This record gives sequence, C-alpha cells and structure tokens, in this order.
Amino acid sequence: MSNPFQFIELPRQDPQKSFSLARIENWNEIYGQYDKETAEAQAGRCIECGNPYCEWKCPVHNYIPNWLKLINEGNLLEAAELSHATNSLPEICGRICPHDRLCEGACTLNDGFGAVTIGAVEKYITDEALSLGWRPDLSHVQQTDKRVALVGAGPASLACADVLTRNGIISDVFDRYQEVGGLLTYGIPPFKLEKEVVRRRRKLLEEQGVKFFLNTEVGTDLPFDRLLNDYDAVFLGMGTYTYMKGGFAGEGIGEVYDALPYLISNINRVMLWERHPQEFIDMKDKQVVVLGGGDTAMDCVRTAVRQKAAKVSCCYRRDEQNMPGSRREVFNAKEEGINFLWNRQPVEILGSGMVTGVKVVQTQLRATDNRGRSAPQALPGSEEIIPADSVIIAFGFRPSPSSWFEQFGIECDEGGHVIAGRNSYPLQTTNLKVFAGGDMVRGSDLVVTAVWEGRQAAQSIVAYLGLAGPN
Repeated sequence: MSNPFQFIELPRQDPQKSFSLARIENWNEIYGQYDKETAEAQAGRCIECGNPYCEWKCPVHNYIPNWLKLINEGNLLEAAELSHATNSLPEICGRICPHDRLCEGACTLNDGFGAVTIGAVEKYITDEALSLGWRPDLSHVQQTDKRVALVGAGPASLACADVLTRNGIISDVFDRYQEVGGLLTYGIPPFKLEKEVVRRRRKLLEEQGVKFFLNTEVGTDLPFDRLLNDYDAVFLGMGTYTYMKGGFAGEGIGEVYDALPYLISNINRVMLWERHPQEFIDMKDKQVVVLGGGDTAMDCVRTAVRQKAAKVSCCYRRDEQNMPGSRREVFNAKEEGINFLWNRQPVEILGSGMVTGVKVVQTQLRATDNRGRSAPQALPGSEEIIPADSVIIAFGFRPSPSSWFEQFGIECDEGGHVIAGRNSYPLQTTNLKVFAGGDMVRGSDLVVTAVWEGRQAAQSIVAYLGLAGPN
C-alpha cells in the first residue's frame, strides 16, 4: 500500500450526483463518473484485508481488493481484465447492485470510516477501459464445433454466453423481445441504468461471437425440439414474470397496476419503442400509492415522480431498517419527494370501478419468521385510509414455467421453480441436455446472482460437453 493510512486521511467520496429537483425532470442516470485521480484515490482507501469480507459477500466473488489495488496503481486495463474474470456484466452490477447490502456493507471500513466505494470503482473500470478501446482478451481461445442454444437474453443468459464463448463454444441466444437484457432493459428505469450501457454489452458479446435471435419466442415461433436436435446443449434463462398479489379485496379494479407492466410501459415510451399510445400507463397529476418495499417498488415511486404525479407514497408493512431494497435507493427516493409510510399493511383497495384509496392497518414487528425476518403483526383498531387515484403493486415475481417444460422432461418444484443441480452437473435440469439458472431456478433475486448462476451453468456445460477445464 502506498499510504496505509489513506482510509483515515481521505474520506469516502461518492461520485457526484445530480440535484434532486433537476434529475426528476429527465430520465438520465443520476450518478456521474469519477475522474482518474479520484478513482485512484478512492480505490487506495482499501486496506487490503487478509480475508476480504467484501469478496466473500459478493455473489460472484469478485477479486475486489486486487482490482482496487490495480486502479490505485494506475493499471486500468489490467483491472478491466481482472474484473471480467469473475463478472460478465461489471459495468451493470457497478450501477445497480445493492452494494450497501453486499460488498460495501461487508467492507471493514464500513464501521466508522466509510466503506470503500466499490460499486463506483467497478463501474469506472469498464466504462473507462472501453472508452480507451479495451476489449476482452480472447487470443488464447481455441474454437470448437460445439453449439449451445440459450433461451432468454437476460443477465443469466448473457453471463452464460460470455463464459461459453471464452471456451470456444458457439452460442446462439433466442429472446421474444426486440432488445437484449430482459429486465435490465425493460424493467430497470433509465435513471438507474441507461439502455445504451446494455446495448454496448450486447455489441461486446457479438464481437466475441455470440449471436442474438430476437423477436423469437421459443415454444411458439421456434419449437423447443429444434433446439434439442440442433444444439449440443440448451440453457434456460427466462426469468420470472408472474406478478405476486396481496390477496386482498380491490386488486382488480380500475387504476390498479402491477409493477412490471407499469415500468415496461414507461420504458417503451422513453425509448420510443411504444407500439400504441394506449399502452402507456401515465401517473401525471395523480395521487399514487405504491405497495411494497423492494427495489422494484423504489423504481415505481421514482418513475411516478418523473411522470409528474401529484403525490407519491410508498406503503411497506415493516420498518425502514427491515426493507429488502437498497438503502441508497430509499435515500434517493426520499430526496425526490417520496412519502414513506412504514409499518403499514394493506388490507383493501377501495373504490367502485376506480381507485379512491387504500385501507391499511398499522403493524408492529414481532418475532422473526421462518426466513429470519421480523414478522409484522397488525395492531387492532389502527386502520386508516390513504387517498389514491392509482395503486401500483410491487410485491415481487414468481416463476413462469412454460407449458412445454413437461413435454421435454423439465421438472419444476411446487412453486414453479425449475429443478436444477440434482444430477451430475450443477444447474443441470431433469432433462440432462438442458441447464437453467437465474430467477427461474432460485426465484426473483438480484441481477448479480443471475450472473453468478449463468456463469456456473456455463462451466457445467463445458464439463458436460467433455471439453477442457473452463476459462
């Protein structure tokens, strides 16, 4: 370390963030980029722990202290190569990962000194390296005649294709949408992830040899048995798209929307992909209530603000400390004027044909549930009504198993998750030629965990095809 006390002498400094009143007037990413000097200085705050907690807490186990050291020493291109050794989408994870719950939350300096800005440096590495013309070094790759079909173009499939091509395997990705990325493109708002970032990653993968066949739905436009016959293996990375409901009265009345269709409609409008104006869900001048406490709920409230809603409230049945979403996103939402109603559990959406309000009951956290989280219990006599013109339900997503799975021996559990990993190879399904990963296997989760499973599935496919050890 050039200065072992830099973490004391130099405080944590996040990238500059646009002012809240200005940023809600556009859809641009709100965080700026480090310059070279600041990136090197912030990376130099790492104390190079002998047993780096940040690396263990990261789902893909990035070599975080190693590439922080490279940046501190001015070795940007080496850092980019090392970053890609464990993560196929580092510039995306650097933007949207809940770092405060993962690597930065586990940073030794998080206890009083301010965690190293790992996410911002991760974003800086790839963005700046690509701007200088860096590309992944594939000069050592020996091409094979093996071919793998990947169904879905979300983060799990993109990561899987990346590792496959690094092992000389031809990778063809099929997706029903017109753009790659899955929820990276259609679910995450541009103020968190500008879509040009995803397009740039697509171009990189195409340069590696990956081919994308878009506007093609497997099972409808393309029979699945064609993939089984034409390819040596198949990877399923189709995500989760079944919206979870609350099971209370009023969920089906007018002006009640599920989170994902709402977010997709807005992205289609912003990106000029909209087919018909009536597809757009507009919250302008409305009192909006969003139900839920995860990052999807934060995406919805912050989208509604930018659509010029009159008032936006977020109802969550636990307190702020027990929210599942990123604390950074909650803080950003507060800056943008969102009204948070903690310890409020919805019991009914009111209205005759159209929404007029949401009846909630106050809760108190009691003993932990079977997942280790504090369980909310309703307080008798604490009912109240929150006025609303529109309600957005953001309770998460469940798996959406395709109707043709059973025909081809792809089994699911009682919850609809594809069963994978019970045979010879990790993430191999009950059809031995088919592998799966991401949300459709583990349930709705983080982008970085989908990347991890896509990469693990690729390594299993390499072994299944009898090739040398994975790169």
